[in-house]
Amino acid sequence: MKRTEFDVAVVGASIGGCTAARLFALAGARVALVERRPDPAAHKVVCTHQILSSAVPTIERLGLAQRLEARGAVRSHLDAWSPYGGWMGFPTDGPYGYGVTRRTLDPVLRELTAQTAGVELMTGLSAIGLLGDDGRPAGIEVETPAREVRAVRARLVVAADGRGSTMARLARVPGRVRPHNRFYYFAYWRGIRTRSTRPRLWFLDPDGAADFPNEDDLNVVIAAPVKSRLEEFRADPERAYHRFVETLPDGPDIAGAERASKLIGKLSVPNVSRRAAIPGLAFVGDAALASDPSFGVGCGWAFQSAEWLVDHVSDAVLDHGDLDRALRRYRRAFQRRLALEHWLIADMSTGRRLRWNERKFFRAAANDPVVARGLEEVASRRRSSVRAIDPRVTARVLRSGAKPR
Repeated sequence: MKRTEFDVAVVGASIGGCTAARLFALAGARVALVERRPDPAAHKVVCTHQILSSAVPTIERLGLAQRLEARGAVRSHLDAWSPYGGWMGFPTDGPYGYGVTRRTLDPVLRELTAQTAGVELMTGLSAIGLLGDDGRPAGIEVETPAREVRAVRARLVVAADGRGSTMARLARVPGRVRPHNRFYYFAYWRGIRTRSTRPRLWFLDPDGAADFPNEDDLNVVIAAPVKSRLEEFRADPERAYHRFVETLPDGPDIAGAERASKLIGKLSVPNVSRRAAIPGLAFVGDAALASDPSFGVGCGWAFQSAEWLVDHVSDAVLDHGDLDRALRRYRRAFQRRLALEHWLIADMSTGRRLRWNERKFFRAAANDPVVARGLEEVASRRRSSVRAIDPRVTARVLRSGAKPR
């Protein structure tokens, strides 16, 4: 069995894994980045491809922003519609996010990471076990396509292997699953005549929809009905999808556009959360927290959680300090920043009808630019959802009239 020594072993070379690997290496660590897919251009398919503005500082820190813009990533400002006032008029003079497909993002980020001194990208290897010292993770066992087993020893193991994390199963860290009562059908379109550079959400109460612009004149248009409509879509997915999109208020005109993909269905997308760290092992991205993709948080939280991990534990990794204490700090920071947001998203993803306070808030956002700005800060995850109960914002919501601006 071949042995290799590293400071950090990262399992999964998508957004969270590459971000953690590059930032650890820039801090001076030697990093093994293990990816089961052999193709360096491999990419995630089922994704909304929207990166919220809260994650852009991490992208800039990585040195990734210039590469994405050179490839045509769309600078974007979110907007949203509800039956209670119409468009909420989110501002466009604040921080921007990015619209970019994973077909572009994943290979660009992986190449940047592989070029980083200190990172060794190991493609085509599957993580099959955890190495341990007295029961504490001390690296991973990987298997080649030829069934050769290798040991990759490291002080810290980072699981960045997605919603159904293999590392979580090996470490016996269960995920808490919250019900999700929507399903998805989506397709990529090129040349939509009413194309907007703004990612748009529809809160149809209780159904949902989204239109996310990306590079190369592509839009991903998503139908997110509640599961009571599943048989309607199963009977004739094409017809049901087209009918759904065509009835969206101010929706994308797909009639004259070119469809650039098959119609893709995703019928089960559970909300899953895990402890972000245990001794010797940390989780980032979807391996730590996978929320309803309708809200476009997955990519951004993958970038951000990996950055938080590095900031909290890199000194302990490099100086042989108290790593487990540092991991506990990361776990608390992760919980403080994302637990409430995940709970609220999971609550809405049950397919329930909008509550009176939500309807009131959405209506006010269509009337009052101050409320709209506050709601955009929450929707883009630059501010905590606690912002919604700020007395100054609440007072404006209560005063807001019914007539949209």
